[in-house]
Amino acid sequence: MRLVDSHCHLDAAEFDADRDAVVARAEAAGVAAQIVPAIALAGFPKLRALCAGRAGLHAAYGLHPMYLDAHRPEHLDALRGWLERERPVAVGECGLDFFVEGLDADAQHLYFTRQLELAREFDLPVIVHARRAVDEVVATLRRIGGLRGVVHSFSGSQEQARQLWKLGFCLGLGGPVTYARARRLRALAAAMPIEFLLLETDAPDQPLCAHRGERNEPARLAEVLDAVAALRGEPREAIAAATSRNAQRLFGLAAAPMVE
Repeated sequence: MRLVDSHCHLDAAEFDADRDAVVARAEAAGVAAQIVPAIALAGFPKLRALCAGRAGLHAAYGLHPMYLDAHRPEHLDALRGWLERERPVAVGECGLDFFVEGLDADAQHLYFTRQLELAREFDLPVIVHARRAVDEVVATLRRIGGLRGVVHSFSGSQEQARQLWKLGFCLGLGGPVTYARARRLRALAAAMPIEFLLLETDAPDQPLCAHRGERNEPARLAEVLDAVAALRGEPREAIAAATSRNAQRLFGLAAAPMVE
């Protein structure tokens, strides 16, 4: 098995006490690589050190829309420096969030637009957060142009998904697809073009149905794989191979090694 967790916050404080064990469980479950996106400038050094010290961990640097209070306009200049020096696999996590009340929409658009421009300038994919904001995200991606990436934890409609595919964007599916009540998302997972599908956990967030109330972790990507394979009526090995190839292509990863 070769799996790529396309979105895991392994640098989060929730993993500080047992991070080595978390990584070991992920490897045992077949997770050969993880994309670890940043959320704010203050966390960049910790993320760099984490990924530098473990094979298979790949950093992305960005400013998350839910953490506006932590961002300053000058952080965009700092981000540029990190992209120049570190050459990460992606820009992100960035995007728009119109679910959380009190987040300034204009400020979100400013940070999102500038990060998209940086991604285009450095020829990097973007990892996009889009909660109750898919239409606005699509419009912004189309306006900037020349971009590629993934909308992680996608929760939009079939038509919104098609608009993203036309732009060359992948969709990241994780824990929510394991819930029977997520009928629209499960229908999308069952029928979407496999070349646009990425698997993710968003750990420590978004626990799977069988693990409600628990801390999520990257080892559970194998359960996401099983859910998607069952919905599509395809062998889990075929889904694993296809989604890993998609992640390798998008993020410029070397072929993930076989995990024993």
